[in-house]
Amino acid sequence: MKIESAETVVTSPGRNFVTLRITTTDGVTGLGDATLNGRELAVETYLREHVVPLLIGRDAGRIEDTWQYLYRGAYWRRGPVTMAAIAAVDTALWDIKAKVAGMPLYQLLGGASRAGALAYGHASGRDVPELLDSVRAHLDAGYRAIRVQTGVPGLGSVYGVAASPAAAGGKRYDYEPAQRTALPVEETWDTRAYLRHVPGVFEAVRAEFGPELPLLHDGHHRMTPIQAGRLGRDLEPYDLFWLEDATPGEDQAALRLIRQHTTTPLAIGEVFNSAHDYTTLLQERLIDYVRSAVTHTGGITAMRKLLDMAGHYGAKSGIHGPTDISPVGMAAALHLDLAIHNFGIQEYMRHSAETLEVFHTSYTFQDGLLHPSDAPGLGVVLDDEAATRFPYEPAYLPVNRLTDGTVHDW
Repeated sequence: MKIESAETVVTSPGRNFVTLRITTTDGVTGLGDATLNGRELAVETYLREHVVPLLIGRDAGRIEDTWQYLYRGAYWRRGPVTMAAIAAVDTALWDIKAKVAGMPLYQLLGGASRAGALAYGHASGRDVPELLDSVRAHLDAGYRAIRVQTGVPGLGSVYGVAASPAAAGGKRYDYEPAQRTALPVEETWDTRAYLRHVPGVFEAVRAEFGPELPLLHDGHHRMTPIQAGRLGRDLEPYDLFWLEDATPGEDQAALRLIRQHTTTPLAIGEVFNSAHDYTTLLQERLIDYVRSAVTHTGGITAMRKLLDMAGHYGAKSGIHGPTDISPVGMAAALHLDLAIHNFGIQEYMRHSAETLEVFHTSYTFQDGLLHPSDAPGLGVVLDDEAATRFPYEPAYLPVNRLTDGTVHDW
């Protein structure tokens, strides 16, 4: 069974998505997510001009060989654009293989290791009362674990906080930081104000909802290692499930300092795109959860190897699952979640109704657990007619500055 054609589909039902569709000589199709928020066309061009010509005529069943061919065969390795492109090819080929087998993908990965994947939702509020309303709404919607983000007094727009009370307290977390503007929006940040504010937020949430509810928090790369160590220590009384991306992760040794100062579990890696990014972190047991996305880390083949490696060092999965990962990428994550032994938790942001017009999904969310479904393959169908109704629009993620104007990590 050879690859007959491969094409990219770019659509924007509220946000931009890039999808690769591979078709075999037997007429079987497979989908892969190639979305890179704010840099979508860079991946689409890389696929269309450099990768697709290499695929035509290849054996669709040789997934490992194709992965190595695209990774090792190109002199310039790694990076988010390259790895997102490889991920799209890899995921599409797994989709095809599972469809040919007549099985859901997780069966080819070893079968189910659990009934479903525990998912966490994103509660947020511009202040604490609004946040508490959002937590209640998420619990009512069935979530059994909650990420907590709130506004910081004195600051305007803050990462992770929905733009309106309706969005923050409603059934869907409707936050898209990538704005359709000529230049990136610039936000202002004050780390000291944030560090003063956040412990009181978690004190209020624990007082309202008790000690059992798993609570998570995302620092979004904004702290120095010593600041992150302080925050982790200050949050220890509130028993977090994890503190995510406390400091920029490319300085892996920085996590040693954080680990020395706190027992709060640490998660990192949503901007990583290779197992090599994790070597020090795993070998020295500096993190507890791996946050990479299937879409940005070379696909199912690479993520399975990464998570197997993490398991040897006691780390668990926490696969990145925002709504700028398309339903194709989300489904791929869920099949891995169900199959691997060292599953931790799955991020789950509900896609908009417009997105689900374009991507017809079969995965389910019930009693706090996600399941990829037993449909053959990934279980996602791309509606071409709907996709054409939502043309691409350029969008940028924000840029962050400190109060004195210095560019800071966003």
